[in-house]
Amino acid sequence: MDDNRTILFLIGLVLIIGLQKTIAFFSRRQKIKGTTAFGLGILLILLRWPLTGFLIELYGIFILFGDFLVTIAQFAGNIPVVGPVIKDVLEKLAGTRRNVELPV
Repeated sequence: MDDNRTILFLIGLVLIIGLQKTIAFFSRRQKIKGTTAFGLGILLILLRWPLTGFLIELYGIFILFGDFLVTIAQFAGNIPVVGPVIKDVLEKLAGTRRNVELPV
């Protein structure tokens, strides 16, 4: 089940930003660690180690897309009642990742 989501995620990313930008994003020098973890997670899931693969893939996604947490936090801050709490948690998770070059 998780295999389908991962494949659909990658296809969606290609459709949104294009094939060249997707390849450039995953092959950036500062993203190699995240790309490796993401790919290893997919491989482990395919080799029937779903929990371990999912956790490694989740780590890779956090490394690859953690730069967006601040943007998501600012958007979530506008949600009534729970917004400020979500914003604080996401900003703490983002830590020092502010003002990092984004892929698009």
